[in-house]
Amino acid sequence: MDPLSDVLALLKPRSYVSAGLDAGGAWAIDYPPPDGIKFNAVISGACWLSVDGVPEAVRLEESDCFLLTSRRAFRLASDPALEAIPSDAIYSIARDGIATCNGGGDFFLIGSRFSFSGGNSDILLGILPPIVHVKRDSDHAAVLRWCLDRMTRELRDQQPGGFLMAEHFAHVMLMQVLRLHIASPNARGVGWLFALTDRRIGAAIGAVHADPARKWTLQSLAERASMSRSSFALHFKEKVGLAPMDYLTRWRMLLAGDRLTNSAEAIAGVALSLGYESESAFSTAFKRVMGCSPRQYGRAQPPAGAIRDSLGVQ
Repeated sequence: MDPLSDVLALLKPRSYVSAGLDAGGAWAIDYPPPDGIKFNAVISGACWLSVDGVPEAVRLEESDCFLLTSRRAFRLASDPALEAIPSDAIYSIARDGIATCNGGGDFFLIGSRFSFSGGNSDILLGILPPIVHVKRDSDHAAVLRWCLDRMTRELRDQQPGGFLMAEHFAHVMLMQVLRLHIASPNARGVGWLFALTDRRIGAAIGAVHADPARKWTLQSLAERASMSRSSFALHFKEKVGLAPMDYLTRWRMLLAGDRLTNSAEAIAGVALSLGYESESAFSTAFKRVMGCSPRQYGRAQPPAGAIRDSLGVQ
């Protein structure tokens, strides 16, 4: 798989299709902080999005999409100055998957929420801004528009299997929004996700993900990037926020943590499969990166700081 697919597979995202919103007239709704990533798409009409801690409201137009990547309360409104009602007031009585405000008719929105059962979600969420806004006129947004249309039909028509279809479309849209975000000229982040758009650094990261157990050296990774060793080391650190060999070690430890948590594989077997010839060397590296020993990892959550910093999250 490619690096983005690898990370998402490690995080094990699960989508939960939320009720749509059909609003009319002047309206404003307050929402509690989402658990995981909140994805919404404007099907018709327009509104304002305000998020706690973000200074300015964002104008959302028809066919715009957005991700909310942190646990912050937010507001959707036809006018940010209006007094808002709590979301429970209309979502608790939603019918056929649609919550209605003021009779509806002027604005329609659909959405999903993604939770991560694999843990370590900060390796993705920690490098994204609080709001990822993809406008309808974004280049290469055709796939997103097609998925929006299909997801809307599935929710409205209520055909057999429609809910599962809508969940799968939500996964495709999450991937597409992330692609469009990192390709945007306004995306200037530091981290593994943004580094994938750099052809040379992306090639090195792809090589690490394709064969994490290989005895990689700085020279061999630089060759994959078609760069000199010194230039590669400097450029990689600038883009990813980690030295190349540190990135390799940390990706190995994230893979190891997932296997120690979700399988009965022995520590020695995990170590050998990730390029370590001794369990002792592996355990030392694991504790340095993950904040606890391999044996402790499966029994308790590792320190939050260790997870946050695992792939160069700033």
